[in-house]
Amino acid sequence: MRKTLKAAKFLFVAPIILGFLFLINLMTSPGEWWVQWPALGLGIAWVISLFRVVFAIVIAGGLAAFFALWQRNRQNL
Repeated sequence: MRKTLKAAKFLFVAPIILGFLFLINLMTSPGEWWVQWPALGLGIAWVISLFRVVFAIVIAGGLAAFFALWQRNRQNL
């Protein structure tokens, strides 16, 4: 669960970091776009984090649906 929370936090932090790197790139060397390489790495990590968070949401939703169905069937008996 801790990894999922860190992944969710990273989904918000990574674009901010990339924005700062983009501004630094604009101010220091506007002719060269070195920011593309950190963007590639952060993008790959961001997609992996997104999959981790979506997977956790799907699992939690499935468990909630299972327990709701189980409770409803228990009350009907």
